[in-house]
Amino acid sequence: MAALAGTVLLAALLPATGRTARAAEVACDLAVGLLFFLYGARLSTRETLAGLRRARLHGLVLACTFVLFPLLGLATAVLTPAPLTAQLQTGVLFLCLVPSTVQSAAALTGAARGDVPAAICAGTYSSLAGLVLTPLLAAWLLGAQAALSADGLTRITLQLLAPFLLGQLLRPWIGGYLSRHKRLLTPVDRGSILLVVYTAFSAAVAQGMWSTITPGALLGLLAVLLALLAVALAFARLGAHLLGLDRGSAIAAVLCGSQKSLANGLPMATVLFGPEAGALVLPLMAYHQLQLIAGTFLTTHWSRAPDTEARPDGREALG
Repeated sequence: MAALAGTVLLAALLPATGRTARAAEVACDLAVGLLFFLYGARLSTRETLAGLRRARLHGLVLACTFVLFPLLGLATAVLTPAPLTAQLQTGVLFLCLVPSTVQSAAALTGAARGDVPAAICAGTYSSLAGLVLTPLLAAWLLGAQAALSADGLTRITLQLLAPFLLGQLLRPWIGGYLSRHKRLLTPVDRGSILLVVYTAFSAAVAQGMWSTITPGALLGLLAVLLALLAVALAFARLGAHLLGLDRGSAIAAVLCGSQKSLANGLPMATVLFGPEAGALVLPLMAYHQLQLIAGTFLTTHWSRAPDTEARPDGREALG
């Protein structure tokens, strides 16, 4: 969180311009490809296929991510009063199209004594579906701003799908090494994301983003994001209850179903929107911080709750 805030501040004070901006864009494209290559190389095909047995859990998470959230995003466009700017409103809608996260949801699920393998699989399926659904939904709901032209399809294929598939193909040879050296690769992951943030916000600063976003618009954005998070948490909680999920699976469903992936969303935004991505990813970055705060609060509550046996209908899944 501190690194993200510092990167935005750096872009505001020292934005990349001229040749530096072009070099940052090239480095950003390479970083996006590296991120998705590592995603593919780390993904265990066997574990992913084994997780398909939890159909109710994964169906709930996918419904939250790609049905509930897009509908909420469309509702905010109608119900949100000014002072939200057009760019922030578009950013909120894009946030609603991004897949769920894997790392933070799995970590919080483990801290809450939930089903970590279920959370990993649910987040993974959402990320895989997002490679296809997020660009398609963006083209449909955001219109010309994210139109899937032939050039756009080529960029998505070369920067997202091709590196991911290459990582999957090379996993038998490099997967073991990556699993044994996770700590060494963490700076690579985070550094790539910070580079994407710096490049996007540098372009936004050059376009005068901060002159158009007022304090009132930021407060309005915060209110909208808190409302989105509250509805998503409530829907996922209710869905887990109705589907009769046990306590561990219900925790995974609530966390995965309410969270959005910054690691996937930022690169996708740069591919889909190009120089316009800076202001559009501000809602995603803000929501990311809110989901971590809310997830930590819920995790603390669940971890302190006494262990109880879930009834067959799952109504005692969560305290």
